[in-house]
Amino acid sequence: MSTNKVILVVVDGMRNDTATRNLGYVHHLVEKNKAALYKVKSELPSLSRPLYEVILTGTPSFENGIVDNAVIRNSTKESLFHITKKNGLKNATASYYWVSELYNRSPFDVYEDREQEDESKPIQYGRFYFEDDYPDSHLIIDGEQLRRNFDPDFLYIHPMNVDYIGEIYGSESTEYHKRVLQTGKHLAQILPTWIEEGYQVLITADHGMSEHGTHGGTTEGERDVPLYVISPKVTPGVHDEEIPQLALAPFVCKLLDVDPSKEMISFEFPGLEE
Repeated sequence: MSTNKVILVVVDGMRNDTATRNLGYVHHLVEKNKAALYKVKSELPSLSRPLYEVILTGTPSFENGIVDNAVIRNSTKESLFHITKKNGLKNATASYYWVSELYNRSPFDVYEDREQEDESKPIQYGRFYFEDDYPDSHLIIDGEQLRRNFDPDFLYIHPMNVDYIGEIYGSESTEYHKRVLQTGKHLAQILPTWIEEGYQVLITADHGMSEHGTHGGTTEGERDVPLYVISPKVTPGVHDEEIPQLALAPFVCKLLDVDPSKEMISFEFPGLEE
């Protein structure tokens, strides 16, 4: 079974080199020609809220104005949530509350906004957490429940524990590597179901992490993140061409078979079969 539906998993704070060493089952799919692997260069600043906006709208910070984590307001750009809704598709997300603040309502109200079900909003179905140590295992289940209950065409899942541990211990720590390994185990448990149900699956990160437990700067460790793609529309295997993060949103539009926004860049994604 094959569909145009997409699940986009953004593992907060996951470096490219750490991911390719620790996501055993996901990399197994690459080795067996069931998935594609790319390296993505994140936009700057390599901070979470600005890069959520980059990934979901395909616009850079100097244009969208989300230049720091402290910018708390609704986005003014057309996101993947807006685009799917406009095209009559259904969307959902299990993610950090900053995503709700960007696309539904700002500031976030923990009592009213934690669970959202309103098809008139850009994010139609949402489950939002507001503490960085909210377990990834729970978050993956939140996303899967949304998938089972509402059958979204676009599902965005955003776990935070890798970033949380990285900021405490740094990217070279045993704790950070174990956390990425654990995230890989969570994904291994759910990926066969998603694939069997016909979803195209993308796994990436917003930014990486430095050995000092920081991000926001320009180093490769902070900017280089992986992109795994499981889709019949994409040639499997390892692709050497570095992908700009601004290309992710229009790429998702291609997989969903909808037109990108006018502000998204035009990019010939290597391995994408037209």
